[in-house]
Amino acid sequence: MSRQSGTPHGDRDVGRATSATSRATKPPVDPAPWIAYEYAFLRVVPRAHRSEHVAVGVVLFARTVDFLELRTRLDLEALAARWPYLDREMLDLRLEACRLVGAGGASAGPIGRLPASERFHWLTTPRSAVVRASPVHGGLTTDPAATLARLMRDLPVSEAPVADRAGRP
Repeated sequence: MSRQSGTPHGDRDVGRATSATSRATKPPVDPAPWIAYEYAFLRVVPRAHRSEHVAVGVVLFARTVDFLELRTRLDLEALAARWPYLDREMLDLRLEACRLVGAGGASAGPIGRLPASERFHWLTTPRSAVVRASPVHGGLTTDPAATLARLMRDLPVSEAPVADRAGRP
């Protein structure tokens, strides 16, 4: 063994030569392009002065690929257990308005004619309303639609207290 390098081969760095050789024989990997995205959870918050909520959907926006999509899923049992007085018809109208804005077009009114980025920011603007967005989060993906599906699958569960028969927590 060489005193200077501590290897049986003296000053030669065998590991480096092997790594260079193995790198040269492997085909280059073409990484998928990363796409930046932003998303927010949609929540039902019947009492604006309290922080109780039930997550009911996700809106995801990826500017570089012009992707804006909103999906909802109502857990009617969770909503009824927490807020038996909640007006279901009003909630359906609010969520449908959000879906129309997310999809864009004339059916959503003047807001539906805005670019996707402005519609996303309109949907996620903090407001005192029954349906509101969580803070906006960001990330990187190679497939915005698959990421939206994963976020919907992992939709957070509310930790709001269950109401009594009179609708009080």
